[in-house]
Amino acid sequence: MTPERINKINRVLDYRQDDLTIVLENVFDPHNISAVMRSCEAVGVQEVYVLNTKLPPHKKWGARSSSSAAKWLSIYQFTDAKSCFDAIRNKYQLVLGTHLEGETTSLFDLDLTQSIALVFGNEHSGLSQDILPFTDGNFRIPQVGIIQSLNISVACAVTLYEAFRQKSLAGHYQKRKLSEETAARLFKSWDLGFDAE
Repeated sequence: MTPERINKINRVLDYRQDDLTIVLENVFDPHNISAVMRSCEAVGVQEVYVLNTKLPPHKKWGARSSSSAAKWLSIYQFTDAKSCFDAIRNKYQLVLGTHLEGETTSLFDLDLTQSIALVFGNEHSGLSQDILPFTDGNFRIPQVGIIQSLNISVACAVTLYEAFRQKSLAGHYQKRKLSEETAARLFKSWDLGFDAE
């Protein structure tokens, strides 16, 4: 392994965040999922949870949308909501959804520096009623247009970059947050990933 490769992998590992994740519920289009993965990878989110209770698990993601982001992420697929959120609760303290009905908090009023999982629903109906019991509350992205919704991948990117802004100001990218064990495991898998490019 070249020194350049070692430095690149270690630099990216230094920026990985262990307290922020994205959950996608029944997102139909694999290209939308891939676009979300690309945004996650860009801001240092390592884990993505894909929950499919109304459609079969995805066998692959849209390569054009992801620019191969999937191979640098830890992706967990579930077909049962309880199992999915049990796994999430083992790692993240707060779970917030993007259900727009009822009481919601503006994205810009959230503290995204805490341990948090952000849940996004599908392209057509958003976050389902079935998922609400697993969340601690809801947030919205402020909008002033006639159409009060964004594409799932755009909504996720806007949210992730607000988290990136807050976490940057709080110094979360200035020191490695991953455990030594996790960093070593990712280093090994990423080194193999470079060979596959």
